[in-house]
Amino acid sequence: MVDWASVRGRAGTWPQGGRALAWTPPRVPDISRWLARRLAPWIAAEVAPGRLMPWLPVTFGAGIAVYFTADREPAWWAALALAAALAGAAITARRRPIAFPLVLGGAAIAAGFATATLRTLALDHAVLRAPAYNVTLSGFVESREEREKTDRIVVRLHAIDAPRVDGQLERVRLSVKKRTAPPVGSYISLAARLSPPLQPLRPGGYDFARDLYFHGIGASGFAAGAIALQPPPEERGLRLRFASFVEGIRATVDARIRATIPGDAGAIASALLTGKRDALTSELNDAMYISGIGHVLSISGYHMAVVAGIVFFVVRALLALIPALALRRPIKKWAAFAALVMATLYLVLSGAEVATQRSYIMTAIVLFGVMVDRPPLTFRSLSVAALAVLMLGPEALVHPSFQMSFAATLALIALYQHGLPWMAAPADTSWGARIALWGVRGVVALILASLVAGLATTPYAAYHFHRLAPYGVLANLLAMPVVSAVVMPAGILGLLALPFGFDAPCWQVMKLGIDWMDAVALWVASLPGAVGHMAAFSPGVLALGTVGLLVGCLLRTPLRLIGAAILLIACVLALRTVQPDVMVASSGDSFAVRGPEGRFQVIKLGNDAFAIREWLAADADARSDPRALAAAVKAREGFICDDAGCVARLMGGGLVAIATSPAAFADDCARAALVLTTRAAALGCGATVIDRAASRQGGALTLRWVGNGWEVTATRPRGEARPWAAGGGGVARVESPKSGAATQRDATPRAEDLGVDD
Repeated sequence: MVDWASVRGRAGTWPQGGRALAWTPPRVPDISRWLARRLAPWIAAEVAPGRLMPWLPVTFGAGIAVYFTADREPAWWAALALAAALAGAAITARRRPIAFPLVLGGAAIAAGFATATLRTLALDHAVLRAPAYNVTLSGFVESREEREKTDRIVVRLHAIDAPRVDGQLERVRLSVKKRTAPPVGSYISLAARLSPPLQPLRPGGYDFARDLYFHGIGASGFAAGAIALQPPPEERGLRLRFASFVEGIRATVDARIRATIPGDAGAIASALLTGKRDALTSELNDAMYISGIGHVLSISGYHMAVVAGIVFFVVRALLALIPALALRRPIKKWAAFAALVMATLYLVLSGAEVATQRSYIMTAIVLFGVMVDRPPLTFRSLSVAALAVLMLGPEALVHPSFQMSFAATLALIALYQHGLPWMAAPADTSWGARIALWGVRGVVALILASLVAGLATTPYAAYHFHRLAPYGVLANLLAMPVVSAVVMPAGILGLLALPFGFDAPCWQVMKLGIDWMDAVALWVASLPGAVGHMAAFSPGVLALGTVGLLVGCLLRTPLRLIGAAILLIACVLALRTVQPDVMVASSGDSFAVRGPEGRFQVIKLGNDAFAIREWLAADADARSDPRALAAAVKAREGFICDDAGCVARLMGGGLVAIATSPAAFADDCARAALVLTTRAAALGCGATVIDRAASRQGGALTLRWVGNGWEVTATRPRGEARPWAAGGGGVARVESPKSGAATQRDATPRAEDLGVDD
């Protein structure tokens, strides 16, 4: 037998550093101290002077996001008082190293909330609440758009004759026949049919009405007759006269380009220079977005950067040819000023849309940094640009273009500041080696930039458009160098040569580059698996992904790996989002039922095909393509119909009945788990019933089978009251059975239940 006491005694005589008999795990306090020693320097580096500046627009934007999630419109005085109180607290705590950044962050959140509240208050205008027919209106044309099949104008109303319109509408957006849109600045009168601004097509979907509200538009519709030009009853304002002048220049440039470059190439050339991008054929337009280069069609940060970069490079190169200037004058600053002037002219010529304004602000800050000897592209510059944009238009935060452009810019700055230190060649490298090295590095940098920008914008493209571009990097690598080196320079030269009449060769060169880009888009769109679909997920998941992106890009220490973990969690949650079983349009006459095969069976009893297309796209269904959608709607696949209504089987085995006649209620209430009707709901029905009043009151509805009943989600929840939402919120009437027995009874329907009654 082993004498353990003697062994322990001998162990005490062993020399230090000998082999241990056993491993003892560290105690919890030891681990906490180890983590504290590790984390302390990282946290200190992240909160060092100047490091918290990029988080200021983040917290400001968070306050704006909180504003848009409110059920009712906040009181402006309460929002302003809270922001003032927290701002005072931040000033008081400015000498406290821990309390100050925390209170300042709270003040920034309150300031964002107050800014959005005051912005809505300043824009307060009437919104049409119900459709209006035989409306006679007159006013000034403020803008016009050319589209593939129709044109569209925005009219600032001077007078309106409509008995059902409550309040004085300020602006309406009207569709008119192709090539009949009057010029900007003209005074017109016409008859029109008006509808309330389009509400979200599903709960959590994009709010078109909110977008129109912040543009001052209270109704949309179409012209019901001829448009008459009339003498204006009052003098046009300075703003409208300037808009008319700019529109005349845009129309002249557009006409000259179209005369030289016909077809889609001319439409794209005009879109790049004048912002008139709506005349593109649907086939090429879809190919551009499927391939991942559709961003070229919308004037954004890329276009501004290319225009400013070309002017900066050319002006600086020309000035460098004059030794007296190159040696004694700050020609770099002069070139930056010239680029800023050209970017301003480009902003005006392109129509100065909201997305273009944001791009201009970012470009102007970068060029101003060059003029005052500041680093041109840093997180600080991006922060100032984001704050400027959000203060001028807080509604931009919820727009896809803002989210995608700033996400891409943030990721690119993080890449070039932290991820590519090898991009700068050593100073003692020979010119030949530097040129060769630049070529390799340029190609690698372009690949990485395309990959990083594509990954950064993917969550937002998936959330808003339910579309992914698997070959986006390939398409951008093939197309964007040609756009940057051929298309845009030729376009700028064409604009400069246009007044002198020598612009035609420039447009032809521009066409060559556009033809290449179109060929790339069509080829990539035809590749197997080129169309990537993504099912809808909640705004909370998108917000979580945004937090992960911010943490991963803004932090410098290994703590930024937390951002990657957050992004991974967001991706898992997005993929695991539970999709609805039934969809009901706000019009109450279009429905989708998830059938036994797991995909939606759609039926349209009215004219709401747009809603069905959005539902299928949000369900990652390839039938959202217009041609496939038309075939699916026409076939009524999965529905069996007669003169009284239709019946479809649910994925779980129950039945959904669509009653179009009062005679259908008796059988439908006895057999179905859910009855959808375009009429008033039948009282005493044994199944859950949703009628047209319910969908009209609560907007589009989603239903999901949970336990022994239906969970109904409305686009406008009960109690919601925002100035851009037409009508009250909440589901007006949902007739449910007294207990779950009747509904549960139909979980295993009889075979004859799917037959058509004689």
